[in-house]
Amino acid sequence: MTGGWLKRTLGGALALVTLVLLVVWLGLRASLPTLDGEVVVTGIDDVVTIERDADGIPVITASNRDDLAYATGYAHGQDRFFQMDLIRRKASGELSELVGAAAINADKRFRFHRFRARAGAVFEAASEADQTLMQSYADGVNAGLSSLGAKPFEYFVLGSEPRAWDALDSLLAVYAMYMDLNDSRATKEIRRGMVQSVLPPEVYSWMYPQGTSWDAPIVGPPLEMPPIPSAAVFSIRDVPDDAPPAEEQGRYPLRGSNNWAVSGALTANGRALVANDMHLGHSVPNIWYQARLRVLGTESRDVTGVTLPGTPFVISGSNTQVAWGYTNSYGDWTDAVVLRPGNDEGTYQTPEGDREFVTHVETINVKGGDPIEYEIRETIWGPVVDDIDYPAGEVAVSWIGHKPEGINLNLVKLERAASVAEALDIANTMSMPPQNFVTGDAGGNIGWTIAGQIPRKTGFDPMLPADWSVEHGWQGWLAPSEYPRVVNPESGRIWTANARVVDAETLRVVGDGGYDLGARAGQIRDGLFARETFTPEDMLAVQYDDRALFLSRWRDLLLDVLDDDTVAADPTLAEYRELAEGWIPRAVPDSVGYRLVRAFRLEVERRAFYALTAPVREAYGEDVRLRLSNQFEGPLWALVTERPMHLLPQNYESWQELMIAAVEQNIVWFAENFDGPLSDRVWGESNNASIRHPLSRSIPLVGDYLDMPAQPLNGDLDMPKAQGPTFGASQRYAVYPGDEASSIMHMPTGQSGHPLSDFYDRGHEDWVYGRASPFLPGEARHTLTLTPDKR
Repeated sequence: MTGGWLKRTLGGALALVTLVLLVVWLGLRASLPTLDGEVVVTGIDDVVTIERDADGIPVITASNRDDLAYATGYAHGQDRFFQMDLIRRKASGELSELVGAAAINADKRFRFHRFRARAGAVFEAASEADQTLMQSYADGVNAGLSSLGAKPFEYFVLGSEPRAWDALDSLLAVYAMYMDLNDSRATKEIRRGMVQSVLPPEVYSWMYPQGTSWDAPIVGPPLEMPPIPSAAVFSIRDVPDDAPPAEEQGRYPLRGSNNWAVSGALTANGRALVANDMHLGHSVPNIWYQARLRVLGTESRDVTGVTLPGTPFVISGSNTQVAWGYTNSYGDWTDAVVLRPGNDEGTYQTPEGDREFVTHVETINVKGGDPIEYEIRETIWGPVVDDIDYPAGEVAVSWIGHKPEGINLNLVKLERAASVAEALDIANTMSMPPQNFVTGDAGGNIGWTIAGQIPRKTGFDPMLPADWSVEHGWQGWLAPSEYPRVVNPESGRIWTANARVVDAETLRVVGDGGYDLGARAGQIRDGLFARETFTPEDMLAVQYDDRALFLSRWRDLLLDVLDDDTVAADPTLAEYRELAEGWIPRAVPDSVGYRLVRAFRLEVERRAFYALTAPVREAYGEDVRLRLSNQFEGPLWALVTERPMHLLPQNYESWQELMIAAVEQNIVWFAENFDGPLSDRVWGESNNASIRHPLSRSIPLVGDYLDMPAQPLNGDLDMPKAQGPTFGASQRYAVYPGDEASSIMHMPTGQSGHPLSDFYDRGHEDWVYGRASPFLPGEARHTLTLTPDKR
């Protein structure tokens, strides 16, 4: 009796689970896009086709640009709507409305910038042609979303409904990129200002140099490092070494990229060859969506590359005559303005007299909770920072992302650029997060410039917070004719990698927004000068270069520190030395020595910086947040090679003793946080892919299936193969303009955001292992025809 009841109960439960799973599966299947057939739509003037290849990459063909925007939006709405929704909600500070109270702090960070209001103003001021383009794209997005048999599965998980795409939401997608690529709160200046206000000028200048011997600019030589300050100027012999352990953590990886070009003199077909891999945070799906966009007829265009879901054009790619790519310029596009109180309460001083603060109250709607009101005070220069106390007074942020001139749609003009000269002219009128714009054409020409607005600065040090109450620090914008350019250099080679690109004179125009150490750029430069002819596969080899050239001298230093006398009585130090000595000199998953050398450098860096900035913490408190310069390798290497006693913390009698202590701390870190012997600490254990869907950790049992495999990855920060668990190349390509059929491109994850799609992870393995994939979409496997409703 009991057994029968139990069997019936278990059978019923199993049937119920099966039914639930079937319903879930059918719901998921219903939200897959239609890839074949004919659909009658409103919003286009002529027939449009969307042909997808075996990887889901579309060729979209229209007879006019607005219809092309509509169809691009249609494909994005089919394949990536939830991703687009997150992008616009993040930028506008509206995530809490979708996911609840967990996103309130994130929403406040973005609401500070009032991007929705700014997007509305930019849209209203845009030309009729640009407004029509954005509206056509929005109409296509909404039609693509409506074509699904069910809403994207994420909305079932969240218990929410998708909200229609609005034309100005495309501008929010651009603002989201601004936040990723720029210092949106003048944090760099503020944190540097904390240090500058306490340390002697010689010490500050030495700790924050504009370059090092690693510099590899395309114009000018490396910049000389200031000398180590003397003991008469500064000493920390009375400062204890109480730095918290580094635990393998250093500076945050830059949202950056690599791009370069070689002229037609260095290729077999006489065309330029342009390579680009943009380094961004990884997620599922990938930030980019590959596509080929074509207009047939009198205003024909044919452009292939990566699109940003949420926007109607190819961001980086080739138009058969010209190819172009980007790296983040890290010029100085943000300034901290120290406010001087006016005579009356609630006012501040300006060159035109006292002004009242303008107060905006933003309402943050919270799913399942009460709305939150968030107050922002604004000045004529920008909003007032509300999360930091600066000793000289309140600080407002002047940032190009807040200016009406900060966004336009001139990027679309690149679709019809016919030469490098024309592409550079267009780039200098584009408004976007300013980028190193590298381009090449079918005639073999190559060039570099800045794409994006450049403010004209005067009368202040842009590296530090400054008082603008007497004179405005920004005096308009550079004219396109004033932009720096490099065209057809004698070497036939141009390269950028988020480091300093130009000489000291031009640097005064572009500024230092925290550009990278030059090690990665130098390794790319040397790779380009190691050959006299190039193919796309040669470019991919440079993109995938994981040689540990930057850390090689640190490995030699480590072996010198752990000399025979030091390791004789300590078997753990002896093992550390042995593993470092036998290292694989690359950032490959099975290299133990690479990881140990890297950890050694980071621990020494942490101790040195912490001791040097002790007076700043004494002045402003232990919790003050300070900026470690991306150029700190220069002063750090001077310390460990010249070993000045006056800059050694009091705990030690020698720099060797400090460095031995760093190794000992790493040994403790590895023993307490990982299982097994030190010889098991391979780089792949630390550099293990964590490429996740934003909701995967919210879905029990099956959430992990939404993520990409947790594979060990090669690469690291200071090398061309810039790679971490959650950031790295968001795509790689190398393209001959006009010979795209012989060119290559791949990207992580896949085209589709739907886990049941064949295209969810198609191509991901090529990205992981650095295999060449075709630049152009392949033979059409699916054809969807959009036909205008003539009723």
